[in-house]
Amino acid sequence: MRIVVAPDSFGGTLTAAEAAAAITRGWHRVHPDDTVDVRPMSDGGEGFLAVVARPDDEVVVTEVAGPRGHPVQARWLVRGDTAWIEAALANGLALLGPDERDPLVTTSHGVGELVVAARARGVARIMVGLGGSATVDGGAGALMALGFALREPDGSGLKVGGGELARISSIAPTWVESGWDGVEVVALADVGVVLAEAAPVFGPQKGADATAVATLTDCLARFAEVAERDLDVPGLAARPGTGAAGGLAFGLAAGVGAVIRAGAPVVADAVGLDDALRDADLVITGEGRVDATTATGKVVSEVAARAHTFAVPMAIVAGAGELPDDVDGELSSPTGAPDDHDRAAAQVTEAAARLAARSTARADRG
Repeated sequence: MRIVVAPDSFGGTLTAAEAAAAITRGWHRVHPDDTVDVRPMSDGGEGFLAVVARPDDEVVVTEVAGPRGHPVQARWLVRGDTAWIEAALANGLALLGPDERDPLVTTSHGVGELVVAARARGVARIMVGLGGSATVDGGAGALMALGFALREPDGSGLKVGGGELARISSIAPTWVESGWDGVEVVALADVGVVLAEAAPVFGPQKGADATAVATLTDCLARFAEVAERDLDVPGLAARPGTGAAGGLAFGLAAGVGAVIRAGAPVVADAVGLDDALRDADLVITGEGRVDATTATGKVVSEVAARAHTFAVPMAIVAGAGELPDDVDGELSSPTGAPDDHDRAAAQVTEAAARLAARSTARADRG
């Protein structure tokens, strides 16, 4: 048999490549002679860069501001006329300890710095993978780095952080000519939420309590009002996807005309998933948790859609959640602590082995 293994990362415990390796070990434990084609996936969040990277890509490292303003060394890629950026390497939740997580003060400034660095290389397209961010600042920090002046009523510059947005009175580019007309910026999101939903949906996982969520919701509403007016993008905040990465998608779209696209299809094309599926007998995908959001643009739903196109059966290995009734799969027990890498890998391997054993049993009955 020929098996395609195409999982997402597993919520802070396993990268997509590590999850794919664990699934492969489990499957080969039962079927050692099967051919396994490994295609790790991403929807644009954490691990995006590692998934889309190719051996001949140029790896660039740029020092930028992290989510709390401290310097971080962020990698990005150049391939031909395209730059690939993983926003979480500049403003990611993984860059902060539990006590440092506070979206009232965290900033997306470093992501804007990466976009500026990519434009300086003269590329024609900049692909920005969103997700895994520590910020709910509507992309305001990124806009500051991109050369926009965000002002308070007295003319002073707005401070960074989502909690400062209530004081914004104006926003304008500081350049005479844009220079962005010849550059396509694509914001890759895994969710379709609008900007107004960014705080209540994502704020708690980034460290916001109920009071902070309410504050951030009001702040983003004010920011949207000013940005839509001053940057001439009426109605932008109501478009699906603008709430991705705490509203970073909104900021990039408002400032440099970024196109918001679902990340999983772009990654699937980049890793050649269709080619892998053409002659496959089974595809195994997975993620840390399968839930109601799985069907809204995440990796599992994209793999499912492409498997259906090629009439390839699909199975899922997941850390938790509830599997769809029409999909074979395994849910391993909770992986424990977020950094419990070895336990998670072992559970994924065991789950894949059980899948393989079931496939043998079905074949014998057939």
